[in-house]
Amino acid sequence: MNFISSNFIPAKVHIKEQPQTFKRFGAQWTPTILVITPNGEEAHRIEGFLGVDDMLAQLELGLGKSLFKMEKFEDAEKHFRSVVQQYPTSEAAPQALYWAGVAAYKATNDAGKLKDTAQAVQKKYPQSEWAKKASVWAG
Repeated sequence: MNFISSNFIPAKVHIKEQPQTFKRFGAQWTPTILVITPNGEEAHRIEGFLGVDDMLAQLELGLGKSLFKMEKFEDAEKHFRSVVQQYPTSEAAPQALYWAGVAAYKATNDAGKLKDTAQAVQKKYPQSEWAKKASVWAG
């Protein structure tokens, strides 16, 4: 709970009590959790119930995406890498590793970061869609 209270301002929208707000955010199912940037832009969406570790991995991925959208690439990379280190078997981990490479590239303009990321994703998560997406950087 410290991670949530330290990094987010939680807000609850009840589908029956606030249907217009529910529709405003395009929620199709409950629960739907949105990570929104300070300027109101959606950075990440989580739909359905998850166990604690998977939820924390998704929230940290969302925090990284939010920071990325704000062009805080070094901070974003730290959160993406944290997902991979703390929750390596989560579904969020391959995506986080991919975005860590993108954030590193955006922070430095060093294309080698993308090649390194492609190799890392291929090695650690070879069957993931993120390995396929990163494969274009390998060559």
